[in-house]
Amino acid sequence: MKKELFAKKTLALAMAALMAAGALTGCSSGSKETAAAGDTTAAPAAGSGAAGSEAAGSEAGGGSGEAVTVRFRYWADNTDYSALMQDIIKKFNAENGKGITVVAEESPWDGGAYSENLFNAKMGGGDIDCATWKLTSTPLFVNNDLLADLTPLVDSWDKKDDIDENIYSIMKEAGGTDRLYVMPWNIQVLYVYYRPSIFEAAGVEVPKTYEEFLTAIEKCTMDTNGDGKTDVYGFGMRGAKGGQEPWGSFVYGRGGNFEDMTTPEAVQGMQDFIDIYTKGYVPPTATSDGFNEIIANFKSGLTAMTIHHTGSSADMEAAFGGDVSAFPFPAGKGQWTSMGDTETVIFESCQNKEAAFEWVAYLATGEGQKMWCEGTGNVPVSKTVQAGDFFRSNRFMAASIEGQSYAGILPILDTTTEWISTLWPNTVSQALTGSITAEQCMKTLQDGLYQ
Repeated sequence: MKKELFAKKTLALAMAALMAAGALTGCSSGSKETAAAGDTTAAPAAGSGAAGSEAAGSEAGGGSGEAVTVRFRYWADNTDYSALMQDIIKKFNAENGKGITVVAEESPWDGGAYSENLFNAKMGGGDIDCATWKLTSTPLFVNNDLLADLTPLVDSWDKKDDIDENIYSIMKEAGGTDRLYVMPWNIQVLYVYYRPSIFEAAGVEVPKTYEEFLTAIEKCTMDTNGDGKTDVYGFGMRGAKGGQEPWGSFVYGRGGNFEDMTTPEAVQGMQDFIDIYTKGYVPPTATSDGFNEIIANFKSGLTAMTIHHTGSSADMEAAFGGDVSAFPFPAGKGQWTSMGDTETVIFESCQNKEAAFEWVAYLATGEGQKMWCEGTGNVPVSKTVQAGDFFRSNRFMAASIEGQSYAGILPILDTTTEWISTLWPNTVSQALTGSITAEQCMKTLQDGLYQ
């Protein structure tokens, strides 16, 4: 019953027409441009229009050794990441041996305004060649013919197989076609945090199956001081906004999926979610617990397990030292975990797509991948980089890497934002508290997403 609800070209054009003319240049306030180390030739400002892009494109495509400029826009979450990106750019420019100079413009994320500004820049003829990316933007750009089809470049790339096929599949799914418009870069894969000491006290081994996971939740719910009250809950449930991601693992664990959430398998996954709440295996506040609450509950010892990614690992180790570890969400009839994403794209207007691909490929599998992921703690997509001691020796990274083969994303539809922010938390809360059944819950979620 899956519908194609991607943004239409006419709507996107109308949106662009409503924007101020200044936004169409792609130069947001506070942005900065970084050229190659040792490059003494000033490059035209980003957003100087198609003419600037045409001039750069008149140079060679990067394969002949002649000079070519690739204009790259990115955001960085903090000043350390910004400095790291500039170091990567300098290294690439100095060592690529193909005459390619990446000139980078940093632009703030600004709550997602980055993507809107990028769209307006390209609709206005801005000369950005490639950029960092979030998958949620893909349908809008694809339907306006703004992204280059990377399929032939990737198919002929000698490092294509260094990235898991599932990652490419997710990139294609985001664009709603069988073509590849997005280049993988780094990911965040959700896994299960657990306390080994609590597992030992409960007589529980690390679960290998979905059924064992449910059993571990039950057994780790304990009254440890004998006062008749639960003081350790088996699982930290995120029942408020954002909880749809770990919830999805329960649905798939029973063999369900997001395409039809009304199947008996999907409904059973919802019922499992309800059961661990009504049986008291999660904190009673679960219906309103968001990210901060589930992390605080885990760090306080109130819960034996919870679900998040490597972004929490440093805090977990600071709290528990060696008494915290991780395992990938285990398989049942199906298996799924949510994947956070950051990618790169090349724009159709880029006159030197081969040269731009050299740069985004460097970020995906080259030294740039290694430098970025080691410096930020994000999970690499390159199998070669993943195999390095830095990542394999880290138990949290190892759990993330193991989960990438079955990781996925929610369908990217016109309805997704509202579904996540309002419909899912409200509907699931009603199901947890018994106001509606699992079947009613899943029908409401299905109708709301695919309306």
